[in-house]
Amino acid sequence: MSESLPVIGLIAGGRQFPVLVAQGVKQAGHTLVVACFEGHSNLDVLSYADAYEVLKLGKLSKLLAFFKRHGVEDVVMAGTIDKPRIMDVRHFDMRALKVIFKNKNKGDSNLLGALTHELEQEGMRVVPPHQHVPQLLTPEGVLTKRAPSEREMNDLRLGWSIGKELGRLDIGQCLVLREGIVSAVEALEGTDEAIRRGCQLGGDECVVVKVFKPGQEERVDLPSAGIETVQVMAEGKATCLGIEANRSLLFDRDETVAEADRLGISIVGMCFPESS
Repeated sequence: MSESLPVIGLIAGGRQFPVLVAQGVKQAGHTLVVACFEGHSNLDVLSYADAYEVLKLGKLSKLLAFFKRHGVEDVVMAGTIDKPRIMDVRHFDMRALKVIFKNKNKGDSNLLGALTHELEQEGMRVVPPHQHVPQLLTPEGVLTKRAPSEREMNDLRLGWSIGKELGRLDIGQCLVLREGIVSAVEALEGTDEAIRRGCQLGGDECVVVKVFKPGQEERVDLPSAGIETVQVMAEGKATCLGIEANRSLLFDRDETVAEADRLGISIVGMCFPESS
């Protein structure tokens, strides 16, 4: 391996994203050092690691020491962590507690920004995960065979505007609406449960919108969707998904679009003015 390539430290959460990032990192020839969390992480990622450690969530000092011991230069965060369990701080070390409690706003963006700061204080550089998997970025435009109806497009525009305003307050990345009425905003429950709740309250033919929060750290926690998203939408008879183009991740794009086509769901990579 070329000595010019930085050693990559991967902070791995759940689902498939950490594995995809690990594959991209190794294909590029980097040494990969992986930190996982008991009960949270997809341990399939460990098969790509040159070194790894499985930690209890909240052991920030151990994580930093592990990365420094293995010469990590660039850090990537990928994967989901169950937010309610993050707030169970009984096993957190003092450094992690300091990060949690010095932030009055404990929204995802604030906490991830604080973690980024801690890593940078130790001389490591946090880089965006999509740097290693650029093919996951959502392209702009209608991705499915069916384009949105006029009503759905109106809801997409409104959802974009509302989502951006909510994002300024560091509240969720997803909302559900129908004919201009919002039926759910993502909170602690996550995207899938927000969609289920929104469809139950809003009825058939709801529109789901996921946007990047204004001021959000682009190196961590981009909005994302995939096959499971459209399947959950179909359960609730939602008919259109709008996800911000170039600032979100669409997993298994070909398979996701094919499934959406089968289910009659329209998917749009959105790019409206911030004031839309």
